[in-house]
Amino acid sequence: MPLLLLLACLQRGTGLERIRYMPQLASPTLAGMLTQTTFTLEQPRGQFSHFNISDLDAIWLVVARSNATQSFTAPQRAEDIPAPADFTRRGYYLTLMARRSLYPGNQPGNQLRVLRVGNDTGCLPARRGCNAPLPGPGPYRVKFLVMSDRGPVAETEWSSETRLQQAVALQAAPGPQSAGTVVIIAILSVLVAVLLTALLALLIYTCYDTCGSTPISGPEQPVCVRRYDTHHVISPPAVGGS
Repeated sequence: MPLLLLLACLQRGTGLERIRYMPQLASPTLAGMLTQTTFTLEQPRGQFSHFNISDLDAIWLVVARSNATQSFTAPQRAEDIPAPADFTRRGYYLTLMARRSLYPGNQPGNQLRVLRVGNDTGCLPARRGCNAPLPGPGPYRVKFLVMSDRGPVAETEWSSETRLQQAVALQAAPGPQSAGTVVIIAILSVLVAVLLTALLALLIYTCYDTCGSTPISGPEQPVCVRRYDTHHVISPPAVGGS
């Protein structure tokens, strides 16, 4: 009996409970479900009600390249949890830590029903749990990992592959221009040239007409100023005059 108990303890310490749940992308009708740096998952509501998972256990989302899922090893301590900065070297990292109280199965509550992966542009990639933008188009696969203070407890299935959107470069239409397009371009060029010539001629004519008809006074023209007295100023009478 003691030997069986020891084997049972070793089994619990080394094995992970497998939760029969596969993470799913959110509805395709959701705006921004897939972008160049993010993708949106449905919340795993009601999937962590197993008896060996407590309310204090951390539920992490494992984000991995599709070709790195076979080499994934669940960290045994919180200090060993890989951050997004380790993604290039390991091919996976953990993010979006939550508790099972945020994923209730009976009522949706006031919580959002989706998880947006790669949505935090302000966090430091070297910090554990950072939800940094994804570095490339993928493909990616994800799963949920439950960890207690003693180590990993349970995990879900890996999701299907997810590929992000990619920017498409605009390219010029191949082949020579059609004859109709060339004729239209030539006609528009001639019309623009005629319009500019008419505007220039109008500007020259207006300037010449204005400058030629306006007399300009010079220093040789005398200017006469008549003497006048303002009507509201009265000269005082002379005192002691003859």
